[in-house]
Amino acid sequence: MNTSNAEFLATKGGQAATGPQSDSTSPTKQPAPEMIGAEMLVHALHAEGVEYVWGYPGGAVLFIYDEIFKQDKFEHILVRHEQAAVHAADGYARATGKVGVALVTSGPGVTNAVTGIATAYTDSIPMVIITGNVPTYAIGEDAFQEADTVGITRPIVKHNFLVKDVNDLAVTLKKAFHIARTGRPGPVLVDIPKDVSATKGHFVYPDSLSMRSYNPVIKGHSGQIRKAVSLLQEAERPYIYTGGGIIMAEAAKELKEFAELLGYPVTNTLMGLGGFPGTHQQFVGMLGMHGTYEANMAMQHC
Repeated sequence: MNTSNAEFLATKGGQAATGPQSDSTSPTKQPAPEMIGAEMLVHALHAEGVEYVWGYPGGAVLFIYDEIFKQDKFEHILVRHEQAAVHAADGYARATGKVGVALVTSGPGVTNAVTGIATAYTDSIPMVIITGNVPTYAIGEDAFQEADTVGITRPIVKHNFLVKDVNDLAVTLKKAFHIARTGRPGPVLVDIPKDVSATKGHFVYPDSLSMRSYNPVIKGHSGQIRKAVSLLQEAERPYIYTGGGIIMAEAAKELKEFAELLGYPVTNTLMGLGGFPGTHQQFVGMLGMHGTYEANMAMQHC
């Protein structure tokens, strides 16, 4: 938006749309301080242990940037294009196993970020993308730099949120980080309209939460494990096929022990490179169009 922060607050009164909270939470016991949505975001990122935020400023995220530069809890890294912000956050998540965070503005800021978000979704990379949006009263009115962020990103995120009430912001951010890092990891997008980032509310960041519609499987099913063991024992041409999950789960040691115990040949995908020693006698190379002849032929005949 072209209006300044002061003009925006004066003309709109910092009002935001209201809506009910969903799912049960276990909030902290501390008194709930009052602050604007942008400040809530900064506190939430600190609570989640965020070290870096990659971003590019824009009108819809001005209040957020004002709060970012008032704090020293995490470092903001300015990029030259929104796509770079998301790719950098993706790379950070791959290298550390932590949730990467990117911040972009509305409209073209969001559309510029789509390729990076899709890449993270395809490769199951844990990320939280914070996007600005036009004020809630202008959503759907073809406002300046408005885009259907939720609709555009729905096919390429694990989940996305549109926050219309500042008092829902804290719990929504908690959900976003929880969803991004649990189960099969992936990018989660939180869309924050400009008036929500400027409106005051009570900040209560949950210690834990329970989501009725999200219960990822975090432990193997004993019956399925027994069936897999039986199939391995009966296999005539067994082949261990691994991917990026080995890297994200930091299970390279367990994979090596498993492979050596069975004595089966091992291959991996591009995402799985590094999960098994490339010089190991049981390793036949990477699969795929850029993989080795041996790995691909073995897969065809196993």
